[in-house]
Amino acid sequence: NHEIHIHVPEGAIPKDGPSAGITMALAMVSAIMKKAVYRNIAMTGEITLRGHVLPIGGLNEKLLDARRAGIKTVLIPAKNEKDLTEVPQKIKKGLDIKLINHMDDVLRLAMRDGFSIS
Repeated sequence: NHEIHIHVPEGAIPKDGPSAGITMALAMVSAIMKKAVYRNIAMTGEITLRGHVLPIGGLNEKLLDARRAGIKTVLIPAKNEKDLTEVPQKIKKGLDIKLINHMDDVLRLAMRDGFSIS
């Protein structure tokens, strides 16, 4: 039995959408399973109740922010692959961008032990 409290301090501030869904889900799995997540990774994506990852907006800005923060690996929804053509090469350079379709992809790529739910 687990009790989970989620605190989103700036939840009332308008955003582009629910793009932190996979990040929050990963944080919960990591805490419950007591499994570490790689430190130098960023991710964005909405998640459905069945674990499917949906596209997000503002990909260019999110990749730029990841690059500025020194992040090396970024997980983005596979449905945003077409948007990568609009991101300047100077932003993508040095980033290992991984396309994800399901929360299982997130767990496999982001958790140190390669955890899977399927």
